[in-house]
Amino acid sequence: MATSLSTTGGRTRRRYGARHRWVVLAVGVGAQGSFSAMFSGIPVTGIAMRSGYHLSTGELGLVLACLGLGVAVSDIVWGLLTDRFGDRRILLVGLTSTGALLALMAAAFTPGDGAGVVALAACLLAAGALGGSVNGASGRAIMTWFADGERGLAMSIRQTAIPAGGAVGVALLPWLAGSYGFHAVYAALAALCLLAAAATWRWLHEPTMHPARAADDATAAADATAGTEAAAVTKAAGRSPLLRWDMWRVALASALLTVPQFAVLSFTAIFLHDVKGEGAALASATVVIAQIGGGAARIWTGRRTDRRGNRRTYLRGIGALTGVAMAAAAVLTAAPTPVAVTALALGGLLANSWHGVAYTEIAAMAGAARAGTALGLEGTTVFAATFLTPLLIPVVLAAASWEAVWMLAAVAALLAVPLAPGQKGVTAR
Repeated sequence: MATSLSTTGGRTRRRYGARHRWVVLAVGVGAQGSFSAMFSGIPVTGIAMRSGYHLSTGELGLVLACLGLGVAVSDIVWGLLTDRFGDRRILLVGLTSTGALLALMAAAFTPGDGAGVVALAACLLAAGALGGSVNGASGRAIMTWFADGERGLAMSIRQTAIPAGGAVGVALLPWLAGSYGFHAVYAALAALCLLAAAATWRWLHEPTMHPARAADDATAAADATAGTEAAAVTKAAGRSPLLRWDMWRVALASALLTVPQFAVLSFTAIFLHDVKGEGAALASATVVIAQIGGGAARIWTGRRTDRRGNRRTYLRGIGALTGVAMAAAAVLTAAPTPVAVTALALGGLLANSWHGVAYTEIAAMAGAARAGTALGLEGTTVFAATFLTPLLIPVVLAAASWEAVWMLAAVAALLAVPLAPGQKGVTAR
């Protein structure tokens, strides 16, 4: 909140104190939620999109994959720009341009306008690339405003906006597509992005003071130079996150943990329909349990690791538990439906629970000044996995079985355990 007013050069400037950090967090949640409503909601309109745009199933898969591809190819660039120009500017540019693109799609790129697969794919690729700006920028804003003892909780709350915003999109967009067409779908998403941009303009500001920045830089230096000669400390601390193997380890481990997450989210309905003869209701309930439970687990682990300072240990632990749960789902594929569903729901819940810990850790390793780049690296690997997983699983299924699909998810999670950096050598927080 604003704590005082100061006058500089005849102009009154509002000063923001520590309590304003919760307003900044709310703005970050809104920005992340608006993007997630688009990212998660548009694929659920797939049946209406395939029919309305006259797409084949393969063309529909390509079009929808362009959303994730757009994020994957742009996130590092947005992270570098955020560190250079600040989170407020990048969020405003990203949200406003995404809203403008969606408004243009509502006006000129609907089935009634004669848009084809190429135009639709290009639009969704651009929407993913522009909307991906919220990942690094909103995360850097939280890193700037929150001290290390609260960042896990704050970042986990922001990460919970992903399933929450996705739930809004999943609930709203198919109804709009069926009742009013894709004009309404794109217009509603444009409105959400522009509302988030307006909130950013009004409430997202730099803190008056940066009490945690010096500590951040010291911690980043210690992380980057553990076990090296003292003369190399300054040089290593100034290295880009893109040149640090410890940060790549966190990002790549996160990508591996994304495989079981999207395997459950994307293919539970198909598995239950084809193997168990179940309808969409049971599949929806399974995915909702995984998402809501995973969101709650994100907040719990974020708060707990704030107190204990052991995010890397938790990241490894979540990977191990996810791997065991998904291996159980593979073994129980032919078990009675309630048993198989329980295993998938538990595996999906665990695979949805690591985000706040990983995003906070990689940003803390980089320090507030380079958090945008670090979060861009994290987003690039995660969204690359969201792009590749739906393409890989049908190949595995065609060549083998559903047991192999769930075991692939288990192996990916277990590989993340040794890849994630260990707690040894990390400065105590």
